[in-house]
Amino acid sequence: MINILRFSDSDFYERFRRIEERADEIPAGIEETVKEIIAAVRQRGDEAVFELTARFDRLQLSAASIEVTREEMAAAKASIDPRSLAVLELAARRIGAYHQKQKQQTWLSTEEDDVLLGQMVTPLERVGIYVPGGKAAYPSSVLMNAIPAKVAGVSEIIMTVPMPGGEANPFVLAAAAIAGVDRIFKIGGAQAVAALAYGTASVPRVDKITGPGNIYVATAKKQVFGQVGIDMIAGPSEILVINDGSGNAAHIAADLLSQAEHDELASAVLVTSCEQMALAVQQQVEKQLQQLRRESIARKSIDAYGAIIIAADLAEAIRFSNRIAPEHLELAVADPFAILPQIRHAGAIFMGHHTPEAAGDYLAGPNHTLPTGGTARFFSPLSVEDFVKKSSIISFSANGLKRLGKEVVHLAELEGLEAHGRSVSLRLHDPD
Repeated sequence: MINILRFSDSDFYERFRRIEERADEIPAGIEETVKEIIAAVRQRGDEAVFELTARFDRLQLSAASIEVTREEMAAAKASIDPRSLAVLELAARRIGAYHQKQKQQTWLSTEEDDVLLGQMVTPLERVGIYVPGGKAAYPSSVLMNAIPAKVAGVSEIIMTVPMPGGEANPFVLAAAAIAGVDRIFKIGGAQAVAALAYGTASVPRVDKITGPGNIYVATAKKQVFGQVGIDMIAGPSEILVINDGSGNAAHIAADLLSQAEHDELASAVLVTSCEQMALAVQQQVEKQLQQLRRESIARKSIDAYGAIIIAADLAEAIRFSNRIAPEHLELAVADPFAILPQIRHAGAIFMGHHTPEAAGDYLAGPNHTLPTGGTARFFSPLSVEDFVKKSSIISFSANGLKRLGKEVVHLAELEGLEAHGRSVSLRLHDPD
């Protein structure tokens, strides 16, 4: 049964630290294994990718079969039922409309007559999106990663998705077709990340890799960062619900379990100022656990990393939330907008009793690729901005350089960089 804690407990922070630090330590051997996989792909390219895919995914690949064909994508889209196709298309439209509002334009400033300054916004040329496979299929991850890239104007979107035993999930392929993915490769794991980062004869090298994965994928992204850009280092999923005693205990319990069923390391926490609600949610969590197909996974998550915390008041709950900076934050209170200004750190904020976190996972519109493990203190959700880069624009006229040049020379002299100063002073004395 999910534990009930109190901030007033003498050992509260010691007990909660286990939840906070659940993903801090990488199991022994993983970093070295990933390093070896990346080195093998760098050195042997396709050959290493084929060997590793056969070993880990039981799938024999060749240069002729590694890529999903256009015909296979079209067939997958045609094979799914009309209702599912309509829902995927609805989600795609909503995600696209939301991300359109994030677009930034190149701008120029003419505030000074003799100096022009600005910023040029340019989409990345080629990006790779990693879509998980294995325990579950995630067409929503395809939409959430590919659509903002498309909105940004990325020239080519490459997708990798593991297909254990050669099984391709039709919903994942249909989502890729809807989102405008250009090419799909049947590979996953650290070898897919390495192939995207360095390129092989079959897999093109990309400029940035986005998308979630298991511990091997996350470690590989960390190791190739610098060679390519990455979105973030994603850890296990988490939800924090703040409650004032209002609402329905069954709804709150269901929201906690919606994260617990992701994997055994997921964390689901309720902070409430109402002891009666705490007890009711505890009972509902146990009742609903027994009804889940993924009960084993959800129960391990709840037992190890779930908690119901009784706070003195909402102010104490908010302070705690800001301290841990949750990935998903539900404000399950009577007036969520009243406390919203006090929220400092969260990946996504779900307002009120009629906004379950799952709505944001699928088709509300905002991106569900969110910072985890407290990194919402400095990371933001995946957005159009992740798929563009910015260049500064600087243009001095002769008069502009004359007006500001002496100050430039002076600053260069302060730093002892003589050639810097001379590149300006020569122009000041000889403008032609």
